[in-house]
Amino acid sequence: MPSPDPATQVTIIGGGLAGLATAVALAGRGIKLRIIESRPRLGGRASSFTDSTTQELIDNCQHVSMACCTNLADFCRRVGTSDLFRRESQVIFLSPEGKTSILSRGILPAPLHLAESFLRANYLTWSEKLRVGYGLMRLRFVDPTDLDETFAHWLRRHGQTGRTIDRYWSTVLVSALNELPDQMDIGHARKVFIDGFLRNPIGHQIEIPLVPLGELYGTRLEAWLSENDVELSLNTSVRTVRQVSDSHGFEIELRSGQKLPTEILVLATPFDRVTGMIGEDLIDKLPELKSVSGIKSSPITGVHLWFDREVCPYDHLVTIGHLVQWVFNHTAIQRRQPNETGQYLQIVISASYDLLPLDNATILQRVLDDLATIWPDSRNAKLLRSWVLTEHGATFAVRPGVDRLRPPQRTEVPGFFLAGDWTQTGWPATMEGAVRSGYLAAEQILKDLGRPEELLASPLPQGVLARLLLGSQGN
Repeated sequence: MPSPDPATQVTIIGGGLAGLATAVALAGRGIKLRIIESRPRLGGRASSFTDSTTQELIDNCQHVSMACCTNLADFCRRVGTSDLFRRESQVIFLSPEGKTSILSRGILPAPLHLAESFLRANYLTWSEKLRVGYGLMRLRFVDPTDLDETFAHWLRRHGQTGRTIDRYWSTVLVSALNELPDQMDIGHARKVFIDGFLRNPIGHQIEIPLVPLGELYGTRLEAWLSENDVELSLNTSVRTVRQVSDSHGFEIELRSGQKLPTEILVLATPFDRVTGMIGEDLIDKLPELKSVSGIKSSPITGVHLWFDREVCPYDHLVTIGHLVQWVFNHTAIQRRQPNETGQYLQIVISASYDLLPLDNATILQRVLDDLATIWPDSRNAKLLRSWVLTEHGATFAVRPGVDRLRPPQRTEVPGFFLAGDWTQTGWPATMEGAVRSGYLAAEQILKDLGRPEELLASPLPQGVLARLLLGSQGN
């Protein structure tokens, strides 16, 4: 096969995971690679900022992966950051009555490997477990293209009650998809349960970063890019991109006034910023982007708390029926604490629509009051400091019909590609989806350069029983 012209310039606008994955997949192939990022750091939404008081890295919001996220795992192996994740074999759920249940793999093969944990769960009655089991069975036969019904409506049509929706379905899905069931697409809900939890006996296991996101996607990754001849321009904002001609690439105009030529362009920015930086002559040639304006966003609120003593006795905990949805103990996970006896907790509240009208002081007090209902002794702890961070556009909202609005990575303009978890990846808004988009964009670029190659990592294998009961799984 012909080799690509060594002079071929690929420019990636956006240093989030999608843009990074595109560059990493193309590195070492005789292609000139450049990443342009407007921020002073990489990672996009999966990033940190520096606390001006303590000089600590503070994550915008806690990110976790799952064992089923094979492309993110592949990306981390390529750049040498796999050791910065810790896999958890169990997840602890706390019921509204204050009782804990543990989700962990049992002795049965997939998709029955979680049955023992589910049957022991104390936050559902036996009749409610039968209802949930029936719902899971019916979910197996959902047509993912049936996009015009909310998941909550589907659940009610299939025998689910308010309690099973609140205590089971919402507990899993709101955190996984950052959306509420009464606004949620059925296909994405199905993917979480079928592909994430049931197809493989370890697919549900979560992986937690052992370092702040700014370190995970920071100096070590920047060093890898440099060693692999990827040019990196941070603190560099793009004003507009234009097509030079139908066959001679593009011109990128920076806000500084500098103009950069490139043969191939990958736009790897958030969906709400894409059309704003494309010149009028070029946007008219990109019908794929006309539907992007219909994609909505959903918010996440992260609350960082530093106490003078231990408040949470667990490394991480999922709560049921609380404002606080997930507690991460970073004193245990990342060995970070404010003093010799203190504890640093990060609280995650996904799909935090109800918090958007509130100021940070009110949100903080509500979280502290909620923690006091979980651990009454927390009222005696002194709060040393705190951060409340709400990302209004944290992810694209997985509303019914959203997949019809997501464009492919290849556009109708030769040499112009898209990357981002909001493009067509088959996944919701996750780190895995972002990496998949970058790999898919890289596949299309290599195809155009005469070197076609499949870059997507294979999903976790299915056993015989899982294939029989759940059907086959695509990439």
